[in-house]
Amino acid sequence: MALGNQSSVQEFLFQGFSISGKHQVVMFFAILGIYLFTLLGNTLIVSLVCPSPRLQNPMYFFLGNFSFLEICYTSVIVPQTLVHILEKRKAISYTGCLLQLFFCSSFGCTECLLLSTMAYDRYLAICHPLRYSSLMRSSVCIHLTVFSWAAGLLGSFLPLLMVTRLLFCGPNHINHFFCEALSLFPLSCTDISTSQLSMFLFASAVVLDSSLLIVASYAAILCAILRTPSSTGKQKAFQTCASHLMVVSLFYGTLIFTYVASPAGSTSGLNKGLSLLYIVVTPMLNPIIYSLRNSEIHNVMGSTVNRIIDCKFT
Repeated sequence: MALGNQSSVQEFLFQGFSISGKHQVVMFFAILGIYLFTLLGNTLIVSLVCPSPRLQNPMYFFLGNFSFLEICYTSVIVPQTLVHILEKRKAISYTGCLLQLFFCSSFGCTECLLLSTMAYDRYLAICHPLRYSSLMRSSVCIHLTVFSWAAGLLGSFLPLLMVTRLLFCGPNHINHFFCEALSLFPLSCTDISTSQLSMFLFASAVVLDSSLLIVASYAAILCAILRTPSSTGKQKAFQTCASHLMVVSLFYGTLIFTYVASPAGSTSGLNKGLSLLYIVVTPMLNPIIYSLRNSEIHNVMGSTVNRIIDCKFT
């Protein structure tokens, strides 16, 4: 047994979603379709941003990282969820549960930090346009991105530590569809008060601090937009930030309600639905939101398609 054979539980069983057999098939194909679209959309953005000289600026550099992160985040949970929807016995090993917990926490923290970094980038672009190229040069972009990924990776050791220090003697049924700290705490046969408090403080620090940075950035952006005399300039500045604001609202709205507003870790049907929203649905919407009204991505995509057609028929 991992961690010095302290726990008698060697596997966990997910309760998943309480739905009938016919609805299980519908849910399976719905989630599968969303997942495939998520992979396709985010992979398309990464493949467009990386090689295109027209998209070599900080905004698209962060967007490419964000899309790659969304692929990783959903892939940690969704494939296993799809298998479990059709299976009666929804089991995961103790070690597998810890690994899923670690990577979910890591990618979730990284997403919060990347979203706040993208907000800071928009703040510099709109509030300090003359100094933007020097303030957000390529080396700064790389450092901010590396920091986001590294901080997410290191920060995720805290929820992992909070779980590994607990004893699990049974029962082993998790009232959720994936492993997260809040759903594992009620299964422990030891005192969880310290772990619950630590997890609440950790989630509050990551989610609230990053969201405050985003709010501060957009408050400054709003003031700058209101001072802009040109209506065309106001519209352009608003369109630049609208996509990011939509993604932030979707992600943080569900995240704050799930992990901060309900620190006791209630795993009701509502919380499962919210988790499904930010893990499955939101990553699918991101490529749509960022590319739907983005003329530069449209132009690069059109040029790429034309090159492929030309190569095929020449």
